[in-house]
Amino acid sequence: MGRATGRLSPPQARLPLLKTWTADGTLHRMHNSLREQVREQIEERNRQPAAALVDSQSVRAAETVGRPSRGYDAGKKVNGRKRHIAVDTCGLLLAVLVTGGNVQDRDGARPLLWALHACFPTIQLTWTDSGYAGKLATWAATHLTLTVQIVAKLAGQTTFVVLHRRWAVERTFSWINRCRRTIRDYERLPGHHAAMVQWAMIIVMARRLARHQHT
Repeated sequence: MGRATGRLSPPQARLPLLKTWTADGTLHRMHNSLREQVREQIEERNRQPAAALVDSQSVRAAETVGRPSRGYDAGKKVNGRKRHIAVDTCGLLLAVLVTGGNVQDRDGARPLLWALHACFPTIQLTWTDSGYAGKLATWAATHLTLTVQIVAKLAGQTTFVVLHRRWAVERTFSWINRCRRTIRDYERLPGHHAAMVQWAMIIVMARRLARHQHT
């Protein structure tokens, strides 16, 4: 905080704290604690999820993002990075992986699902869109004992339609995009952008808990 005005310190002053909290796990613990509170107190569910949804989103990169960690997503026509996320059925973030924009969804999903399985062994089912079709389901079933179910578009669909289960992860992306720092990727390291995604979700969950406690 500022000395007398209460203004936030400039980004360059907050960066060492971001690095420290990310490196020592403080950010991760804070995020997970809030998620468990939201699930238990607001959603009235168990603290640990039993199912998840996986999706990705390409985001344009600023000039601060080096060439080795960025790439061109030909499908979305975006030069930058891609954030792969796994969320619970409430849309709360479980895991995030940031790669170059040229990484295919199904390739980014493998390390994401590894992390998801390691952190949440209670999860046995995940939903994805047709971009993950192929050998991913067989690989997940063989190596992780995890069922990957594809939720495809409706026949003849040409406009946006709310699909079963898929709407929850799409809503999460809209939550993340409310923060200016996540609309575009400014971070030199992919891990720092992943941390920004966690911060965005921390803001969402903290506000939900605050409203809940005042009702």
